[in-house]
Amino acid sequence: MSTSGSAVSGRLAGKVAIVTGAARGMGAAIAQRFIEEGAIVALTDVLPEVQATAAALGPRATAYLHDVADEACWREIEAELTAKHGGIDVLVNNAGVLMFKDLLSTSAADLRKLLEVNVVGTFLGMQVVGAGMVARKRGSIVNNSSADGFEGANSLCAYVATKFAVRGMTKVAALEFGPHGVRVNSVHPGGINTPMANPQNVPVEYLNQAFRQYAAGRVGSPVEAANCFVFLASDESSYCMGAELAVDGGLTAGHYYWGFPGAPEGMQGPRPV
Repeated sequence: MSTSGSAVSGRLAGKVAIVTGAARGMGAAIAQRFIEEGAIVALTDVLPEVQATAAALGPRATAYLHDVADEACWREIEAELTAKHGGIDVLVNNAGVLMFKDLLSTSAADLRKLLEVNVVGTFLGMQVVGAGMVARKRGSIVNNSSADGFEGANSLCAYVATKFAVRGMTKVAALEFGPHGVRVNSVHPGGINTPMANPQNVPVEYLNQAFRQYAAGRVGSPVEAANCFVFLASDESSYCMGAELAVDGGLTAGHYYWGFPGAPEGMQGPRPV
């Protein structure tokens, strides 16, 4: 990752942004796209690798070690950035954890762990950073929910619960903050090839086979998801409030009936036994 050139321009030129969970994967891609579009970006994460990620993005990127479930840590980062830059224009609540366990095997402790990061972390970000935005009468908050915030999936009871919660909190914040000039929206990625979703680093060619039943017929890249965050962070989305932007290659659009008209090539004949 690199950013070059002295002139600052782009769709986010001059905006100050926080991106949580930015050490790798989708968060790192969002931070990179924000930098490319002219923003000043604070990358936060519990992973120390966030330091190297920020360093590779150049002087407009700064790294913070940050537990999103820690309110005091939120307040320290918000105060430091506000003192340095005069305020925060964009918050991306991206930090999240994923766990695969069927419902009967999921403990209350498992559920609480995911709630702390995915729900409490998002809530604190909106509350702490959102307060400054409301006071300044401008800002954009983009919450990273999931395609699993629209529908259920086996082995994802705790994760699905948290992502539905993020979706709901986004609606409430949009209603409460909207009259004060602050927009709150959610992005719902699905099938994005990140270290969290693909911890074994399975080759893309193999992963694509598992996504043949969706409209895109392949997995998505972190940059493809990051582009949606750029839109919602920018002034181009000025009339988007409480919107749900799916970036999932059609995962939540539906599925194909094998052998019927309209199915992709290769699904037109009889289904293999």
